[in-house]
Amino acid sequence: MPDVIFFEYKIFPDNRGFFAELWKQGEYLAAGVPYDFVQMNFSFSKQYVVRGLHYQLKPSEQGKLVTVVKGRVPDIGADIRRGSSWYGKYTDAELTPGVTLWIPPGFTHGFQALEETLFIYLVTKEYYHQRERYIRWDDPEIGIRWPAPDEAILSEKDAKCLPLKEAENSFEYPI
Repeated sequence: MPDVIFFEYKIFPDNRGFFAELWKQGEYLAAGVPYDFVQMNFSFSKQYVVRGLHYQLKPSEQGKLVTVVKGRVPDIGADIRRGSSWYGKYTDAELTPGVTLWIPPGFTHGFQALEETLFIYLVTKEYYHQRERYIRWDDPEIGIRWPAPDEAILSEKDAKCLPLKEAENSFEYPI
């Protein structure tokens, strides 16, 4: 899917462990991520936890550079930009340590932890509670094929989300 970019970052192992550059502005700019980041988020999720599908309305729309430092997740970005040929479709990538995904503004974001997972993401705009919105994680219109839907553990807010066709949305293509 255009605009969503998959990266594998370099890991430099030695006898002590390893070192990795998770964000290097010049390399990411050259690859098509034309943003600076203003906030870093970190989460721990137990096995089968689903987080998402989350987004923020304009003018607080966020692009997210996401990675896993421990664990394994299918990471989901769903295009909610009206007028996009990809509207209502999603892309997914399995994230493990060493893999990063760029989810641009105008996409929802979510993942399911397939094991205990430590997750880091950099965002392009600060979190603003009043503009946060959610789309139902199992919305049939989007049709995400979660690996373990019957075992999904959801927050109370994620369990009560609206489907895409009813969700508030301020995104037009192109952004």
